[in-house]
Amino acid sequence: MCLSFFIDMERGSIVTLILSVFEQGMVYAIMALGIYITYKILDFPDLTVDGSFPMGAAITAVLISRDINPLLTILISCLAGALAGALTGLIHVKLKVRDLLSGIIMMTALYTVNLRVAGKANLPIYNKETIFDNGLVAALVPEQWYPYRTAVLILLFTLAAKYLLDWYLGTKSGYLLRAAGDNDTIVTSMGVDQGLVKIAGLSIANALVALSGSMFAQQQRFFDVSMGTGTMVIGLASVIIGTSLFQKATFLRVTSGVVLGSVLYKACVAIAIRYMKSVDLKLVTALLFLIILVLGRERKRRNKNA
Repeated sequence: MCLSFFIDMERGSIVTLILSVFEQGMVYAIMALGIYITYKILDFPDLTVDGSFPMGAAITAVLISRDINPLLTILISCLAGALAGALTGLIHVKLKVRDLLSGIIMMTALYTVNLRVAGKANLPIYNKETIFDNGLVAALVPEQWYPYRTAVLILLFTLAAKYLLDWYLGTKSGYLLRAAGDNDTIVTSMGVDQGLVKIAGLSIANALVALSGSMFAQQQRFFDVSMGTGTMVIGLASVIIGTSLFQKATFLRVTSGVVLGSVLYKACVAIAIRYMKSVDLKLVTALLFLIILVLGRERKRRNKNA
């Protein structure tokens, strides 16, 4: 009986770990989709994401603490993220500041903005309704499925963001966005302002990042000013894993690979942390990112030689 008790406990902890990895992987997948736009499509090293992610969380936490509808907070967070991305684009395009520096300037400014919005460095929303815990969800979700409601809702939001991005990239505006990253002379020859295309791309990317931050705050039930630290690294790792591992899977879109890459990255971190101390998280993250970069470069070199 004692043995079966411990086996049940172990099974419960494994299920909890899998759910946690899936939920966080899917939340960060939305952010990774935004970084996919800047890193892979625009070839723009946008560090704004380290500020727009916590900005989405800050706005969400403040509004929810004032009993604003959780869905409305997501929309407002997305609009704020789009504005941050547009400002980064304007600094780069209109003021002629280098892309990397533009992102650093906006990231630094958003740190103060986030503190001003939240009013303090940490804002809990433990006793407030979120998109995962409210009267409607409690009424619609059967009791036996209630523990999985968060994972299901996050999955739905992630799939919605992915398919909307797929749809957009198939439009004329989406093709112009791809062209701006691959060959800007094509955009110019079509009589379209390349700068405006970049600004639009940065706006969409940071709207997705802020959406991810909003959902993260509602899942974790708090905002912390430092929660955006390392966002760029996590997103880049997810994009590189997804585009490297699934590049030969022709039945998958690139965006699907990015989503799967985010889940795989979070799984690797969770496994590593499970057998190490929590204080080693940043070291594990850095080492994983380094390994991913090296493996990605080696694969490219082998493909060229082949």
